[in-house]
Amino acid sequence: MATSQAPADAPDAILRRYDRARNRRSVWEDHWRDCYEFAMPQRDGALSPGMPGERKADRLFDGTAPEAVDQLAASLMAELTPPWSRWFNFTPGTDVSEQDSQRLAAPLEEVGATVQSHFDRSNFAVEIHQCYLDLVTAGTACLMFEEAPLGEAAAFRFTAVPLGEAVLEEGPSGMLDVTFRRHDYSREALLARFPKAAHLLDAGSGHVAEDDRRITVVEAVTPDTAGFAYRAVAQPGDGPAVQAADGLAEGRFDVSPFINFRWSKAPGEVYGRSPVMKALPDIKTANKVVELVLKNATIAVTGIWQADDDGVLNPATVKLLPGTIIPKAVGSSGLTPLAAPGSFDVSGLILEDLRSRIRASLLADRLGQVNAPRMTATEILERSAEMERQLGATYGRLQAELLFPLARRAVAILRRRGEIPDIAVDGHDVDLQIVSPIAMHRRHAEAQGALQWFQTLGLLGPDAAQIVKPQQAARWLAKAFRVPESLLRTEQEIEEMTQPDPAALTPDGAPAVADPMAALAALAGTGAPAQMGAPVTTGADHG
Repeated sequence: MATSQAPADAPDAILRRYDRARNRRSVWEDHWRDCYEFAMPQRDGALSPGMPGERKADRLFDGTAPEAVDQLAASLMAELTPPWSRWFNFTPGTDVSEQDSQRLAAPLEEVGATVQSHFDRSNFAVEIHQCYLDLVTAGTACLMFEEAPLGEAAAFRFTAVPLGEAVLEEGPSGMLDVTFRRHDYSREALLARFPKAAHLLDAGSGHVAEDDRRITVVEAVTPDTAGFAYRAVAQPGDGPAVQAADGLAEGRFDVSPFINFRWSKAPGEVYGRSPVMKALPDIKTANKVVELVLKNATIAVTGIWQADDDGVLNPATVKLLPGTIIPKAVGSSGLTPLAAPGSFDVSGLILEDLRSRIRASLLADRLGQVNAPRMTATEILERSAEMERQLGATYGRLQAELLFPLARRAVAILRRRGEIPDIAVDGHDVDLQIVSPIAMHRRHAEAQGALQWFQTLGLLGPDAAQIVKPQQAARWLAKAFRVPESLLRTEQEIEEMTQPDPAALTPDGAPAVADPMAALAALAGTGAPAQMGAPVTTGADHG
């Protein structure tokens, strides 16, 4: 948390702005509850508070939507921010010369490795997956990216903020960079995060001192001309907890610690819309159809019966269980099954159609696991192209609202700690390059097209091949296939290699002409040069 003081509004003004933003958010809450209830019921705790551990799927009869949501969230994590590989690179910017770019490539590679190591040691993979679940279900997600205390294994600490706690607004840039977070803290958590809040827990001050009392705190992050202003305000509550708005902390950040991102956005709206919202009518219908099928199955198993009340048989005490003997009077009809007026045989066709549309809306049939044990290279490329078409617009938004802010926030933390050089990721001196798997699909396709073009040039003869710059083409392909710059020689190293060896010069200063067949044999590792013209001697005298 930032410790430097910064001018900010009064605590009462912060809470009034928060209340206005929360009132504007209230129109979304019922919609979010429906999405969570039918697609991800275990994540609606902040919107529908209840006891921890309570059952929340009692009204859910069809599991197609929850399964597709889990699968789409896992696919997004694997394609955007895979925990097992780096999804970003730092490269020289556009204002850096070619010679300086090659010189800076290795140091920037080390910077990327340092940042990635902190991501790997942190809880990023756990919390970002929870955010992806919110993104797919409700269309908006909030990730809090804090700096961990000194001495911990990683410098990063992440928290997936539930939508019930996050109240968001768009800033002047159109990004979701105005964030309010309302959270209830216990005594220990409040003192650990806000040491200045000790007076709120003092019994002699008129505030509450019970151990089980929780204090509500509203944290506000708003952009200004110098970065982002931060304020934490204790919200007045019922009883003696907090009588008036009380400021607990204030500070300033270069990059916002709250990263808010959306799946898609309708004009004039602040919060995003999700694929679950698109498929919600089909999800509700499929859930109701399965419920009716189960009810019909219960009737088919137990049946509907009628009986004459002849004084011997009491229908109110009859239990329709296997092995039950039901007495009846002699000559009476006893229990008689009542024929059902119709059947529900079309339910299978309806369900299959509904489930197919749900999986298509949630991209389960595009991003899901491959059922075929083997796939050809063409099938893999076609699958990648289809995935890129499906997620093209969404990926562009997630790159701007999630991936770039994540990398900038990480650089700001490590740069302040002195673990990386004081670099500015502005695109001019240092550029941020997203190299997640979904971003590499397009580059691989471009590289395949270039390789095919090179092969076509070979058919046109050596004159056509002279149009290609071999070294520049090799460097371009290296970037397309994510080859580290540390594995490539710089232009200075290449010039040093191409300079002739003084020992190989003739007395008049001209380079000696080596036997091409001898060089070919040495390159092949045969150790026996071919004879061509004058004999070529090796280190031993053969006579």
